[in-house]
Amino acid sequence: MKNFIEHGTSYEYLEPFCLSLEKLQEVSARLKRDFSRGLGKHSHHKAPVKMLPTFVRATPDGTEKGDFLALDLGGTNFRVLHVRVVEEQQKVLKMDSQICAIPQDMMLGTGEQLFDHIAACLSDFLVSQDLKGQTLPLGFTFSFPCEQKEIDKSILIRWTKGFNCSGVEGKDVVKLLKEAIHRRGDYDIGSVAMVNDTVGTMMSCGYRDQSCEIGMIIGTGTNACYMEEMKNVKRVEGEDGRMCINTEWGGFGDDGSLKDIQTEFDRVVDKMSINTGVHTFEKMISGMYLGEIVRLVLVKLTEDKLLFKGQSSEALKTPGRFETKFISEIEEQDNGLENAQNILTKLGLKWELVDSRVVRLVCDTISSRSARLCAAALATIANRIRVNRGLDHLKTTVGVDGTVYRKHPNFSDELKATVRLLAPECDITFLVSEDGSGKGAAMVTAVAQRLALQSRLLEDSDGESDEEEEEDK
Repeated sequence: MKNFIEHGTSYEYLEPFCLSLEKLQEVSARLKRDFSRGLGKHSHHKAPVKMLPTFVRATPDGTEKGDFLALDLGGTNFRVLHVRVVEEQQKVLKMDSQICAIPQDMMLGTGEQLFDHIAACLSDFLVSQDLKGQTLPLGFTFSFPCEQKEIDKSILIRWTKGFNCSGVEGKDVVKLLKEAIHRRGDYDIGSVAMVNDTVGTMMSCGYRDQSCEIGMIIGTGTNACYMEEMKNVKRVEGEDGRMCINTEWGGFGDDGSLKDIQTEFDRVVDKMSINTGVHTFEKMISGMYLGEIVRLVLVKLTEDKLLFKGQSSEALKTPGRFETKFISEIEEQDNGLENAQNILTKLGLKWELVDSRVVRLVCDTISSRSARLCAAALATIANRIRVNRGLDHLKTTVGVDGTVYRKHPNFSDELKATVRLLAPECDITFLVSEDGSGKGAAMVTAVAQRLALQSRLLEDSDGESDEEEEEDK
């Protein structure tokens, strides 16, 4: 921050983005309180952090094996995958996949049309893979707001991302998929497991590292899931074991609890977004918004004649023109300044060396806040798991995905360093997920199948008489 003051520029613009360790501890304590509200039987419907049960009751134990299908629907394209889980090699292999487009008119047509289209593409894929005669279990990643009732029952709350198919909201999407496959009658699928993308991220890492019990995404949006003790999941029957909880932490602060750390720039970003007042935490952290926060700060500095001699450009004044990927390019260790200068030239700005340095500092300050806030939230989860289990020291792994985490040069280092300070009794390893919505979905299905078999074996063995057991010996 020192250079900024030396440049004769005011510290006050960036100061609100610099959160002290004490402030981050406060943020973590607020999120901890919200976790409890979200898990509570009577408080969850008012909670800003939804803490949704996923009905995923275990992480991989390394014995899962077999062939699985995965279906990933989250936007204008969907993917169908054939995944093979190989026990001997502890590997999840993607055998093949196919991308199918969803035409614009189908995104706005009937639900029946949409699911018939998905069933038809799945049929073509099975033919191409020579799997038509087999009945394979299927993992279904459906990235829209749903209320999950069981591992294979998920009710669509509302469409987002440009979809508005009739007859789907309020309905079970697994049932709609199965009905469409049944209408075709030329193939069948086995058990279905619904998978949230954060859960897929955790599970795709869980086969390689059995201590992976947290999944985190920091990309266009942000979210996390973790394994919670069943006795704390008040909305689901049963006290034993654990269940994966999809926190939906992007909504943290929607009740005003983060007002004291929101800057004037955050408030503008919120006001200009399509979902004002919603996803407060996500808007301070994720890739969809970081570039815009930087742009607004640069505009303000230029208006106050502290940058570019007060001369702005049309591009700089246009929302969305300063892309989040520019931040990563500008913060590169070796070529960052040169990249900054090229980007400023492309944006039609006349810069001097000092301007490019200031822009780099602005980017660094805003991405650093994002990493530190994310660390505060992750520390809340790690500390919670440790306390839940009555441990002095927790050793755990986080499966991570998302472009901000993967692409930004300093983000992951800053995140890790801050988590160490906020969760000193937790030793956290980070694993970058490989294809959470494909391999992870298959892994969820494999684990669900293993657990179903185990419970069936228990039921079977209960009824066995002594004679039958004698005969088996």
